[in-house]
Amino acid sequence: MVQAEVTKMKVPFLDLRVADAVQRSDLLAAAERVFCHGRLVMGPEVGELEEQLAKRCGRKFAVGVGSGTDALFLAVKALGLDEGDEIITTSLSWVATANAIAVNGLMPVFADIGDDLNIDPVSVAGLINERTRAILPVHFTGKVCAMDRLEAIAEEHGLAIIEDACQAFDARLGKRRAGSFGMVSCFSMNPMKVFAAAGEAGMVLTDDEEVYRQLVALRYNGTVNREVCIEASLNGRQDTLQAAILLRRLSGVEQIIAKRRQIARWYDEQLAQLVEVPREEEGQFDIYYTYTIRTPRRDELKNYLEEQGVETKIQHAPLMPDQPVYADCPRAEIANARRLIGQVLCIPANEKLERADVDYVAECIKRFFKEK
Repeated sequence: MVQAEVTKMKVPFLDLRVADAVQRSDLLAAAERVFCHGRLVMGPEVGELEEQLAKRCGRKFAVGVGSGTDALFLAVKALGLDEGDEIITTSLSWVATANAIAVNGLMPVFADIGDDLNIDPVSVAGLINERTRAILPVHFTGKVCAMDRLEAIAEEHGLAIIEDACQAFDARLGKRRAGSFGMVSCFSMNPMKVFAAAGEAGMVLTDDEEVYRQLVALRYNGTVNREVCIEASLNGRQDTLQAAILLRRLSGVEQIIAKRRQIARWYDEQLAQLVEVPREEEGQFDIYYTYTIRTPRRDELKNYLEEQGVETKIQHAPLMPDQPVYADCPRAEIANARRLIGQVLCIPANEKLERADVDYVAECIKRFFKEK
């Protein structure tokens, strides 16, 4: 019997259009309000957003900045570390994580990762020496790291924790949300994120009043009262338009995450016997910034899916310690990171997908393993 030909579909990795007329009208109204009051940078919406995110994460202070990269750079800078001090971070993240350390004149030290793609606490502990000052974990793919173990290591050795929660807005570990851990926490809210602006935006959170005051000065060229420069820094202020859009979108974040979690369950049901799917352990609440599968046949599968109209991503190769600029930086053996970076593949899981899209992607993967 001749098998019927499967109709090809186009399944984008992300769809950033605002197609819903009601939502588009709401966002335009937010923009109109900003245009009317005219405070286009650091307007009242920025302060309102800061208050809401601080409260949501159980923090005392929040500082709106221009991007997630700004958030990381300023968070590291606000700790006032000395040139050459070391910060231990993961091997697997977008290079902005390591850059935030290096641009501040500090040394990134790269730990290995676990099978959950997050930083391995055992590897972290083995890298600590007399120059270590902080640990910078990244909640990769929207899964919170083993923060209880990392906090215990930090306390034992007198280290600060800088939480890179850029991919993990509203993710949880137990009763604690991403953004509530460590001395400082960082969010990115660019258009690719689950809680997304219409451009670049970021937020830094802390409970330390002195760090907060430093951050406020540092985000505007290190000035106090916009006039007196107390420390060399850059302009990292937040655009009011982005804050206004984020305020309008904040109420919809839980619905977006619920849809992404539903999509993850649909994939789990169909793919768990074919590839390694993300695992959610007890007490974890993942937001699926990406739905990342693993297979030793990753490159073949990626090419096949692209032929079928399915857009995929590899996040993030090369590993940060394999970037040319960091070739001479200290690192663990990172054997697990090197193994996993050849297997990871992010498949479409954005909240605009319908069940038919998910089923098509899953069927393509099934056909690949059957035919190939």
